[in-house]
Amino acid sequence: MSTANTNTALDATPEPIIEARQLEKHYPQADGSRIQVIAPINLAIYPGQIIALLGASGCGKSTLMRMLTGLSPATGGSVYWHGQPVNGKFPNVSIVFQSFALFPWLTVIENVEAPLEARGIPPIERHKRALRILDAVGLDGFESAYPKELSGGMKQRVGVARALVVEPEVLFMDEPFSALDVLTAETLRGELLELWLDHKIPTRAMFIVTHNIEEAVVLADRIIVLGRNPAHIHADFTVSIPHPRDRKSAECIELVDSIYRVLTHPAHKDETVPPRTYGPGAPPKSKVVMLPHTRPGGLAGLLEILVDRGGRVDLHRLSEELSLDLESLLPTIDTAVLLRFLRTEEGDAIITPDGYAFAQADIQTRKAIFRKAALANVPLLRQMEQALRAKSNRTLSEEFFRDLLDEHFSAEESRRQLDTAIQWGRYAEIFDYDSQSGKLTLTEA
Repeated sequence: MSTANTNTALDATPEPIIEARQLEKHYPQADGSRIQVIAPINLAIYPGQIIALLGASGCGKSTLMRMLTGLSPATGGSVYWHGQPVNGKFPNVSIVFQSFALFPWLTVIENVEAPLEARGIPPIERHKRALRILDAVGLDGFESAYPKELSGGMKQRVGVARALVVEPEVLFMDEPFSALDVLTAETLRGELLELWLDHKIPTRAMFIVTHNIEEAVVLADRIIVLGRNPAHIHADFTVSIPHPRDRKSAECIELVDSIYRVLTHPAHKDETVPPRTYGPGAPPKSKVVMLPHTRPGGLAGLLEILVDRGGRVDLHRLSEELSLDLESLLPTIDTAVLLRFLRTEEGDAIITPDGYAFAQADIQTRKAIFRKAALANVPLLRQMEQALRAKSNRTLSEEFFRDLLDEHFSAEESRRQLDTAIQWGRYAEIFDYDSQSGKLTLTEA
């Protein structure tokens, strides 16, 4: 069974290893305001737990993890290690990254020994420890190989071994299996879980950032779902299904469906904290709708599938049939909901009359329907269209719009938002875009 709650501490539990109290991240602006990336969050990591952090792309999962590990400074709140504040001193943690991050000029065993050497462990001792952990992760016999000789799965095993060789109390993993093929990822998940359940590693807790709902359900004792804009704890699930878990079991399917319902619920909590905070006397500016980073082509395919299925589908079953994970499916769902082509209800996607018309139309009619929906429901595109219309030559530089977005988002997110808006606007024939000059020109209807 599983239960959902909004508390970040569990009853009748031991002292947390790591605790975040009102931890937040924001970027100050020249006018005295700030862009809020992560709202104040309370979060505790307890011994004996695997915690999975879920959320849509760009919601702040990796940023939160980096603050918990000391890789990125917080701008508010504190991190505590066994009840003591962490002030510049790194706690006993290790991180496994998505990109493997191996030293190509070192052999497998030298890569694993590297963190021990950095800690001043004598050569004989670090060699023995590296051999033991390589054997545990199934890499004995490859000690003298170089990373270029290894498959993706074997490279990630080296990354896991390197993280575990320092005997971390908490192991952090940032989407560790997302760069691997499905079968290799499944194998590594099983091996990691076996090491954990059989107490073959000294780690007392694991914290896994993922966008794969089924991965979280199969591995985690606790699943935290982040909302976005700014990041905040949207839901907190305690998972009491015993290991090993059958992802096809009724309990696992029910939990996956519950998480999908949370992630697609129209009454989500994104509005609870504004993305930009102003000082006393400074008037708040209007909230910008954050665009999902999708292309219109994927939207059309999704709506066509819904028409074929009678207009309503279970999102969990759809993602399973299409072999799509959260990172791939939810942005397209969000786009369809934003444009009023879909609505979500209890984890199902339901096509609207406008969505049905779009799916059934020819290419030019689709563009006209998309244009009408975009200008009606996407404030950024409406603002861009109005600004271009106000110019006598109907042309503006993309930098003009980037400056507007910088009022609400970080520099990186501003770029991504503008790139998405340009894709949508060109598809809808709202404007033309010259990538060489960076100029946008209004397309007259």
